[in-house]
Amino acid sequence: MTYRVDEYQAAAGRYAHGAAATSGTGMVYRRCGASGLDLPAISLGLWHNFGDDVPMDRQRDILRRAFDRGVTHFDLANNYGPPYGSAERNFGVHLERDLRRYRDELVISSKAGYDMWPGPYGQGGGSRKYLVSSLDQSLQRMGLDYVDIFYSHRFDETTPLEETMGALDSVVRAGKALYVGISSYSGPRTREAIAILRDLGTPLLIHQPSYSMLNRWVEEDLLDVLGVEGVGCIAFSPLAQGMLTDKYLDGIPEGSRAAQGKSLDPSLLTDSALAHVRALNSMAQDRGQSLAQLALSWVLRDPRVTSALIGASSVEQLDSSLDALGSLDFETEELTAIDQHAVEAGINLWAPSSEH
Repeated sequence: MTYRVDEYQAAAGRYAHGAAATSGTGMVYRRCGASGLDLPAISLGLWHNFGDDVPMDRQRDILRRAFDRGVTHFDLANNYGPPYGSAERNFGVHLERDLRRYRDELVISSKAGYDMWPGPYGQGGGSRKYLVSSLDQSLQRMGLDYVDIFYSHRFDETTPLEETMGALDSVVRAGKALYVGISSYSGPRTREAIAILRDLGTPLLIHQPSYSMLNRWVEEDLLDVLGVEGVGCIAFSPLAQGMLTDKYLDGIPEGSRAAQGKSLDPSLLTDSALAHVRALNSMAQDRGQSLAQLALSWVLRDPRVTSALIGASSVEQLDSSLDALGSLDFETEELTAIDQHAVEAGINLWAPSSEH
């Protein structure tokens, strides 16, 4: 594949509601908590599909299509790949070739909290040493002077929260990040983090929790905390690692996450769980949506949720997900029926972080 820098010209109508690219569904933007920042209702995450195991031309096509349809927010982390770091490095290549001229139209985020490099300082957590060093590495890989949002990727019970939040405050003051966020923190720990950052003078912008129809832990107290405190929420894994798609309705297909052991344990696909999924699929069809579209619309039903964070392995999958924005409203009866099947499925891989 041959690239020429600046060969890509973004779609002129990417911000026109109802006229984004060639689709009839335009992007919707939502204010992030009490801040001044708007985010697209659907953001693109690079957890999967942007490592060295995916062809660069496929990555390029997905990123171009996303921006053409008004997706302005791209979410990464230091250890996304495989291998670790490759998603950021590859994104940096695409940024330089296609999106550099549009930098001020983009919100680019990264995170640090899990193991990344050898030795005692690269094993993750919330120390100032690890977080600041990791952000420096991320900026270098992506070819950026700053990220728009930098997250503490998980709560670290072995490090004082004051140190972790102090590190986030310091990267904003150093000009390496415009805003800061946290991911997979419990409601009480989130409230503590908000207070610490507020005292430091760097408000917490956003929380990134896992949230889906099969993983509703945020409804216990976290969404209440975010709503009261004016902090935004971006829900990751809204499709429950793929369970809330039509992929597993009739078994485990070859090449799927479950078949590859990528974040979805096949043992979770029980007869009981799949019965609920099939019932939800039937409801989606009644709404004229796919199951995945229903799952995205459902997560966005709550005004405290700023954005839903999706992955995409193809332009077609991306388009299908973005088309969920054409049907965001629910009747009360629909929500009541969904509640009967939107039940815990044991898929919250990040529970250890939010249990403290």
